Amino acid sequence: MLKSDFSTKFPDDGVSAIHFVGIGGAGMSGIAQLMLGAGFKITGSDLRETEIVQSLRNQGVIVSIGHNAQAISGADALVVSGAVADDNPEVVAARLRNIPVVHRAVALEWLTRGKELIAVAGAHGKTTSTAMIVTALFAMGRDISFVNGGAIKSFGTSARHGADEIFVIEADESDGSFLLYDTSSVLITNVDPDHLDHFGSEDAFENAFANFAKNARNHIVISADDPGAKRILPRLTARNLTTFGFNESATVRIDNVNSAKTVSFDLHWRSQQFHVELRAPGVHNAINAAGVFSLLVELGFSAGEVIKGLESFEGTERRFELRGDHSGVRVFDDFAHHPTEVRAALLGARAAAGTGRLITIFQPHLFSRTRLMAEKFAQTFDELSDHTIVIPIYPAREAPEPGVTGQLIADASHTKNQIEYRTDWHEAANRAAEISRPGDLIITMGGGDVYGVVPLVLEALTNKNAASEAP
Repeated sequence: MLKSDFSTKFPDDGVSAIHFVGIGGAGMSGIAQLMLGAGFKITGSDLRETEIVQSLRNQGVIVSIGHNAQAISGADALVVSGAVADDNPEVVAARLRNIPVVHRAVALEWLTRGKELIAVAGAHGKTTSTAMIVTALFAMGRDISFVNGGAIKSFGTSARHGADEIFVIEADESDGSFLLYDTSSVLITNVDPDHLDHFGSEDAFENAFANFAKNARNHIVISADDPGAKRILPRLTARNLTTFGFNESATVRIDNVNSAKTVSFDLHWRSQQFHVELRAPGVHNAINAAGVFSLLVELGFSAGEVIKGLESFEGTERRFELRGDHSGVRVFDDFAHHPTEVRAALLGARAAAGTGRLITIFQPHLFSRTRLMAEKFAQTFDELSDHTIVIPIYPAREAPEPGVTGQLIADASHTKNQIEYRTDWHEAANRAAEISRPGDLIITMGGGDVYGVVPLVLEALTNKNAASEAP
């Protein structure tokens, strides 16, 4: 797999123009927007046209499609992610010209210097939790800066440059870059084993989270329910340590959850009880909200005002997002790509489907994760999805592994014909439409570009309906 290099620091001077390689990703585009807000000239490149690319162009960013050496003309620094290989022509050209090639996390660390930095980490739940923090702080009148791994619906963007001293980020643990930041407070949603291709073992993964927590100068907020989080708790001796969850020992305890449609619940804190009603569905969002509440009240914000802010949260893009409704079949899209978050997303979808069936189109994310977790994925789909169609793996930063395809998940299924593997997106979309009937819910799911299947599903549903009405 590709390895991230954090050794090159972002220059403190002499930089006026920055080029982003792979600027169309949610995280990269967010940092690019922050750099644009800080006064730099921004250019970038990506492999395909997307809504994010067009949005950047609308802000004055020049974006090239495809990677070529000419695209970096005029740049004083390159920003890359761990998904960009050393033989990328733009990286090669930059090094030949002695232009610094900086990892995106190093660039973000430079942006956050001197700020009251709130960092959110966890194998899942961090994008939504970050978005909830941002929403609540803005509702309370704070003009904060933020960068998130997904666009926040109420803002229409994943990043913003503000005047406040508070800076909120989603911190990426996948390559250990979350250890780079000088954090004031951290929220750890869970320590569910993932990215073992990078860390090598569950112990190393947990050690990294423990170090991330201990680096916080002020507050640590961490799950009281997650097994991995509970394992690292004894190592965290900070005075300002807060836990949250269903566990009776939690500092902020969740109770009386109702998740029939959207989710409502009670929070118990310091002998007080607060009722919360979110616009978002799913028990997992009650857990996310409890973590955010825990963090913000420890920072001194009013419990009542925090809850008002949480209740105004409209969600993030690609988190159980309704994309269409055709002939009684609703089509949703979701970013879930780890077995635990897939389970949480499917439980929410299952509740939303009601008496209808749940049909899932799943794009595995990373060859290593698919190889290591195929049985967990299959078990989850067997239990919660009436029919699952697996499509080819989104590789992200990894090179293909021989024999590792989505077929591994289908083969691990214990329910005959419930999970199938399709190598073509059109075939997958047509199959989902073919087996659907009014009242069903179709959900595309994965951390890559599976959202591109949604238009194909809607088209297939249209064609199916037209064929049924033909004389």
